[in-house]
Amino acid sequence: MEQLARLGVDCVFQVPGESFLPVLDGLVDRPDIRVVTGRQEGGVAMMAEAWGKLARAPGVAFVTRGPGAANACAGLHVARQDDTPLVLFVGDVPRAVRDREAFQEVDWRRSLAGLAKALFVVDHPERLPEFALRAFHLATAGRPGPVVVVLPEDVLHARVTGEPVDSPPRPVAAPPAEAVRAVAEELARARRPLLLVGGGDWGEAERTALERLADRWKLPVATAFRCQDHMDNLHPGYAGFLGIAPPPHLVARVEETDLLLVVGTRIDEKTAGDYALIRAPVPRARLIHVHPDPAELGRVFRPARALVARPLPFLERLAACPPPADPPWAEETRRLHEAFLAWSTPVPETARGVDLARVMGELGRRLPEDAVLASGAGNFTLWVHRFARHRRAQTQLAPRSGSMGYALPAAVAAAVRHPGRTVVAVAGDGDLQMTLQEFATAVQEEVAPVVLVADNGGYGTIRMHQRRAFPGRARGSRLVNPDFAALARAMGGFGARVSRTDEFADAFAEARRSGRPALLHLLLDPERLVPAPVRADRDH
Repeated sequence: MEQLARLGVDCVFQVPGESFLPVLDGLVDRPDIRVVTGRQEGGVAMMAEAWGKLARAPGVAFVTRGPGAANACAGLHVARQDDTPLVLFVGDVPRAVRDREAFQEVDWRRSLAGLAKALFVVDHPERLPEFALRAFHLATAGRPGPVVVVLPEDVLHARVTGEPVDSPPRPVAAPPAEAVRAVAEELARARRPLLLVGGGDWGEAERTALERLADRWKLPVATAFRCQDHMDNLHPGYAGFLGIAPPPHLVARVEETDLLLVVGTRIDEKTAGDYALIRAPVPRARLIHVHPDPAELGRVFRPARALVARPLPFLERLAACPPPADPPWAEETRRLHEAFLAWSTPVPETARGVDLARVMGELGRRLPEDAVLASGAGNFTLWVHRFARHRRAQTQLAPRSGSMGYALPAAVAAAVRHPGRTVVAVAGDGDLQMTLQEFATAVQEEVAPVVLVADNGGYGTIRMHQRRAFPGRARGSRLVNPDFAALARAMGGFGARVSRTDEFADAFAEARRSGRPALLHLLLDPERLVPAPVRADRDH
């Protein structure tokens, strides 16, 4: 625990297990390290992953062997696909009984290695500081991601001498000046360029540098799947996001662009439109790819030019390059932003129950710019991503892995890390019930996120696909749900039921005034599975 403190850890998430009792004992003497005790390891790993996103440093979770580690796999997968630094410590069986299929024993290298950047089993107690240091380094190096450290129970009980190791400075991957100038020259020759940004390593400094570049070059900027907070959505250069159900005007722009400059992100399947919008392995447009991990450059897409660099130094150096006197794309940039504003402005929907578009519009009017908005996975996110406008970096917590159950644990982590900021989670009814027990964690930690449950009585995404593929033959996607508001009250929080849109504003205000974890049960029209089309859809 002294070593983790030296590495900057001030909060750990855990579900206690007898395999790592010495760790819990060590935490007794570390009041500077907060201990958040969750209800299930999947939720705990997602909390640590969300913490890693917000801290831009490894989130830390401790789980026990066997079923504990198996439960944590959901959070590991999120961290892997979302490029989030995470270190998962797993208590293990004593070394003396290894390979006998002892109680809760697992072959870690066969079961977890594929979900992590690296996996270490610490068999020598004196090497604990070394492996902790290595895990933290790998979790943040290149493309960030999760690292697993397995701790045999007898190793944790051993007495060792020696000193913890101080954390080394993080290396900065900065691009050569001549390489950036070459990118600037290509950009100046383009007629219809598009800048696409994303990735997990992004904060206010990167957002500011990006907007400075967009201002100077009059560039249209798109964000990758669930990276909408990488740029102020009201900036005149913001054209929208790629991913699931992107704005039609942006899809048209991608199809017509002659130069695609991608910074900070791998081009995942959803961002690439199932590899049809951005074609793999050779895109239709000339591709310039800037990424901190050389292993990502050319792994799926063949770039015409590739630079190994972190986003901040690249954006700053490119912004310093002189742009064309009269960029031919400037007017189109303005039109793209106007189209985004029209497309993302909620209009009333003719549907029974709560109108989720108007709810998102109401949140936009009521939430401060630094409010954190967490969401899980499901068709309800089509409304969230379309109508929520992010103004600041690190205000969106959404799993690019598409993992259900993410919203509530992520909101708990955000509320713990930023107690002075408003935190709202939006979850579907099926989505929420995968980690609903973590509402009790919020109560225990005395943090107050507001959870909105979009209840349409089923797994909406699956029902949508069933209607498309097997019309009239849906089965297995209907849910009979509990009274979510009553459950919230039973756990010690605030709970209210909202059956009409005009009830939402007052209920939300009351939830925030309660000062407790709050849950609003929004009853939606089960037949409304996607947002209603508006004029901007038809025009593009």
